[in-house]
Amino acid sequence: MSELPTVFANNIMPIFLAAGGGFLVSKFLKVGPRPVSQITFYLFSPCLIFNLITDSKLGNDDILRMVGFSAAVILTLGGLAWLIGSTLRLERQLLIAVIITTMFSNAGNFGLSLNFFAFGEGALAYASLYFITMTILVFTLGVFVTSLGASGVKNSLLGLFRVPMVYALVLALIFNGLKWELPLPAERTATLLGDAAIPTMMVLLGIQLEHARWRGQARALGLTNLMKLIVSPLLAYLFSFVFRLTGPALQAGVLEAAMPSAVLTTVLATEYDVESSFVTTAVFTSTLLSPITVTPLLAYLGA
Repeated sequence: MSELPTVFANNIMPIFLAAGGGFLVSKFLKVGPRPVSQITFYLFSPCLIFNLITDSKLGNDDILRMVGFSAAVILTLGGLAWLIGSTLRLERQLLIAVIITTMFSNAGNFGLSLNFFAFGEGALAYASLYFITMTILVFTLGVFVTSLGASGVKNSLLGLFRVPMVYALVLALIFNGLKWELPLPAERTATLLGDAAIPTMMVLLGIQLEHARWRGQARALGLTNLMKLIVSPLLAYLFSFVFRLTGPALQAGVLEAAMPSAVLTTVLATEYDVESSFVTTAVFTSTLLSPITVTPLLAYLGA
């Protein structure tokens, strides 16, 4: 137990301090999250993912295991949230809000940063695969569930072509398979932009949290936080045996699953008018509570 304050100070506190800077910038300079989010999503993150995959030289088996693990955890969480929420007879719109805030974690802004601090670039490469898998599911299954089919499966699938991380992953796999290397100017550009992703994500987290508001139903909120912060990492640990994850892959997979609710769920809820006040509250509270559960988990995983 004596090591927990050190684990918190060295790994989690820097993220909250950086996020605090973003929070203050948003509050006093009125900086909105959308421009920063777009730059991170369309420019910095794809470069980061390309660099991580090509530099790590992960084998196709490793990639497939991590993607399968990530999808299994996320989909099982969604099924459990639906089952428990239905048993509690939550109103339909609120049930959908609980499902999406339970399924999708803050694997980018928070998770990638924390994996890098705690376990280094080896775990970061695996964490990026969790992030990519979750992003794909957000823009397909997440859109479909939140809209209750209003947008249609076709439009949800077409939305994948607007996710730049998918292109970055495919390109990285091609480069690894063919043993290609980028020309030096392109490599240095990708490195510069990729290196900017993690600090920008930390600042963006604070900007997004500044726009969250305290509202929501206590019972549903308690269910979401319980599922996200406790059930999710336990479920991930069990699935790690099924998918034979060890070392950095195990560390990254369990830690990513333990992250609080994804800020991206607020975008879905707002776009489809699904209990947006509850979703922002769930994101805010799960983020504030996450050090309580994540700190001992880091110590257990070997931070």
